[in-house]
Amino acid sequence: MATMTDVARLARTSVATVSAIVNGSARVSPALAERVKAAIAETGYRPDGIARSLRKGRTHTIGLLVTDIANPFFTAVVRSVEDAAQARGYAVFLCNSDEDLGKERTYVGLLRTRRIDGLILVPCGSRRDYESLPAGLGAPIVFVDRVIPGVPVDSVAVDNARASQAAIEHLLRLGHRRIGIVTGLPHLSTSAERLKGYRRALRKAGIEIDADLIRQGDFRQDGALQATQSLLKLRQRPTGIFASNNLMAIGTMLAIRAAGLDCPADVSLACFDDFDWAGAFHPRLTVLRQPTVEIGRRAMDFLFDRLAGGEALTAPPRRALLKAELVIRESCAPPRSERWPARGRRASGTGEADVRA
Repeated sequence: MATMTDVARLARTSVATVSAIVNGSARVSPALAERVKAAIAETGYRPDGIARSLRKGRTHTIGLLVTDIANPFFTAVVRSVEDAAQARGYAVFLCNSDEDLGKERTYVGLLRTRRIDGLILVPCGSRRDYESLPAGLGAPIVFVDRVIPGVPVDSVAVDNARASQAAIEHLLRLGHRRIGIVTGLPHLSTSAERLKGYRRALRKAGIEIDADLIRQGDFRQDGALQATQSLLKLRQRPTGIFASNNLMAIGTMLAIRAAGLDCPADVSLACFDDFDWAGAFHPRLTVLRQPTVEIGRRAMDFLFDRLAGGEALTAPPRRALLKAELVIRESCAPPRSERWPARGRRASGTGEADVRA
């Protein structure tokens, strides 16, 4: 591999002159500049971009650490962050923690050694796991999707409680009274807030909370399948189910079909998160659509505000709380009756409606 010394020897000049020309900080004759450029081309020398960036105090790289890249929601957010970063001349290091705190810490350490200018993080731990992170990283941080109260960083999320309440109220308007929920991991803010909205909707309707109808998943397909199977084995099983994310909606639908039941004739289904193939389900899924493009854009805006310095550098943490949309499709229909149920024909429909949650 060619070095700057090789270039200097071929160009018949000093290493200091080559370095100055490479970094654009020298005033030399056009002939000398051309000689150095020709020597660079002939030797195949490539300047160390990281070293040059460090001398200037920036690497123009952003770390993006998500919990499940296979989840279409995170895939869409990644695309939005990458687009916003590229427009500002930044590259993105993408890492996937797999909901594993140890793996997350390993990646944060790796990103620290890469001297990233900022980090966008979907946290998978609890408050104590992040209390020292802002000082330890030495770069601005933005939490996305999940909020960790008490950790002094900016955050971007949707109003999960309000959105899930809207989905449950939709099922209530259809006449459902026994509504089950498959939640995510209990220590995560998204799980807690979505469960909060579920409870709030039922209490508002004067319906007592039945703990048997609340089952914990893990934000993954298999966990939701098992949780839904336990719901469907209840003596009085639910007539409607709310899955707390898109992957769990798949597991829930698989469990409904494996039990020989029909959606929505026997069990209605709504879920958090829209995804490209939700409309290809049969029936098409009623979902809460998150503004993924805006989530990524707002996270990058917060990050670049901090990087710009000045007053923004020491301003208090900011929180963007965005709205989700309830997209009504065919997976929800009125229950057959208050008694559980005789089988009959499938309820159907072809319309789709967006309702601001």
